[in-house]
Amino acid sequence: MTPTLLNPVVCSVLLLMGLSLARMNVVLALLCAALVAGIGSGLDLSATLAAFSDGLGGGANIALSYALLGAFAVAIARSGITEWLAGRIITRLGGDPAPGQLRRIRTLLLSVLLAAAIMSQNLVPIHIAFIPILVPPLLEVMHQLRLDRRLAACVLTFGLITPYMVLPVGFGSIFLHTQLGPSMAKAGLTLDKADLPLAMLLPAAGLVIGLLLAFIRYRKPRDYQPVHLPGEEQHASLSTRNVIVAAVALAAALALQLYSDSIILGALVGFLVFTAGGVVPWKESQDAFTQGVKMMSLIGFIMIAANGYASVVQAGGQVPVLLEAVTSGLQSPPIAAALLLLLGLFVTLGIGSSFSTIPIITTLYVPLCMALGFSPLATAALVGSAAALGDAGSPASDSTLGPTAGLNADGQHDHIRDTVIPTFIHYNLPLLIAGWLAAMWL
Repeated sequence: MTPTLLNPVVCSVLLLMGLSLARMNVVLALLCAALVAGIGSGLDLSATLAAFSDGLGGGANIALSYALLGAFAVAIARSGITEWLAGRIITRLGGDPAPGQLRRIRTLLLSVLLAAAIMSQNLVPIHIAFIPILVPPLLEVMHQLRLDRRLAACVLTFGLITPYMVLPVGFGSIFLHTQLGPSMAKAGLTLDKADLPLAMLLPAAGLVIGLLLAFIRYRKPRDYQPVHLPGEEQHASLSTRNVIVAAVALAAALALQLYSDSIILGALVGFLVFTAGGVVPWKESQDAFTQGVKMMSLIGFIMIAANGYASVVQAGGQVPVLLEAVTSGLQSPPIAAALLLLLGLFVTLGIGSSFSTIPIITTLYVPLCMALGFSPLATAALVGSAAALGDAGSPASDSTLGPTAGLNADGQHDHIRDTVIPTFIHYNLPLLIAGWLAAMWL
């Protein structure tokens, strides 16, 4: 076990999590972890930095997407719609709302967030692009409701992860039919497409339990400072023209993103519609754009650095070595299932993407599972769960960065302590148990 713990991938992931928990900036923590992963894998300093630099370009697209989404969100705030929306809900609450009324509105708000997150994976497959637009206008409402934003983060992360595990449409089709099924077939085990969602039902049930526990854990009121969003101080009074311009901008942004599969183009056109419609005057457009970029800059840099770290891990070639070290000599199916799940958790925590983890782990997981007598469904559940583990709880995952991007628009939601830690506890632990039960039972 000691050689496994000294594997550069394990050491770098532990360092990444430790530095993040110690409140070091996540970008710096990723850079430190990349140096440990590269040099520990036998790469010299120059090769490590070169691999890190080569990987940075992979995050540039999503970072620019977030910058433009931030500008688009500021334009929406300047239209006056956000203040009007929050004001309407607050007016409905009244000066001293009854506890029952507060619970109903709280439930409605969380239901809207959950529905939007689920639909972003299949019905309207825009992934996390909706969060910087939908969530910031609701922060003042959350403040009035005294809603714990950690619960909102758990709700959003649940909606971003669970659908792709069990629904074979949108991102679920990519996870199940493009990644999981073909990767297992390449490793020697072919399953019917219809069986893959069935294999993931029990692991997904673990996430449902985690969500219910989050509702219990974060049910108590939590107070925040009054919300001040970028752009609100310069908002225009709400008018019919502003409503029409906002509707056209939102429709154009969504339509273009679905048509071109480009968040950048959709957000850019949406921002230009606000400018052309006079909601954001031309002479103020540069200021509005700068405010939006500032709001999303940290998330963008984390995504860029995460891609650099993943590139170093892949260049070091130590993931297959780690897999071989853990799986060699395993004879007990229960112990093997537990170790394979934990290994998948470590890999995904570092890489930050369950989709990228599948091809890495399948090559060794499938032959081992077949040798130990796991059924095809159990093998699929084990591989899928091992890949999904860590998607929640990774500092570099879209599923945690997305919620933080919306909930921290006013600077009162810490990425590590308010998103990463709660989602890690409430989703990885139940998924570990549910994935192990699926491997034993199916």
